[in-house]
Amino acid sequence: MNISISVRRLAHAEGLPLPSYATAGAAGMDLLAAVGDPVTIAPGQRTLIPTGLCIALPAGYELQVRPRSGLALRHGIVLPNSPGTIDEDYRGEIGVIILNTGDAPFVVERGARIAQAVLAPVVRATWQAVTALDSTARDAGGFGSTGR
Repeated sequence: MNISISVRRLAHAEGLPLPSYATAGAAGMDLLAAVGDPVTIAPGQRTLIPTGLCIALPAGYELQVRPRSGLALRHGIVLPNSPGTIDEDYRGEIGVIILNTGDAPFVVERGARIAQAVLAPVVRATWQAVTALDSTARDAGGFGSTGR
């Protein structure tokens, strides 16, 4: 299935490619850094990196912003609010919060692949107040109650 996403490229993203899938089977599209000058993120520091993109998602969808596994493994670069959610009614610039959990400064260059975006359907729910819940084998057991 192919869903169309309307995108507006801001001036600081001119010349950068739009998000795309790296392979035919990829679930995520690479998001690129739309920075002018390189941005250095010290160990333990977090910063917001702009993508220069504003989007209009179709009704009933969200765009999930997720970390790139290679950056996490090689450099300790994670997204602290992962997955980040871009709601269908948000029209501002997509920004990626990057946290350096590594032991060395990390430099974000213009056009660097900083995150991946996954389009996902949204299922909406309503809450139903009840006086009791049905019992299960687990019941209220949590935080390691199912074994090791």
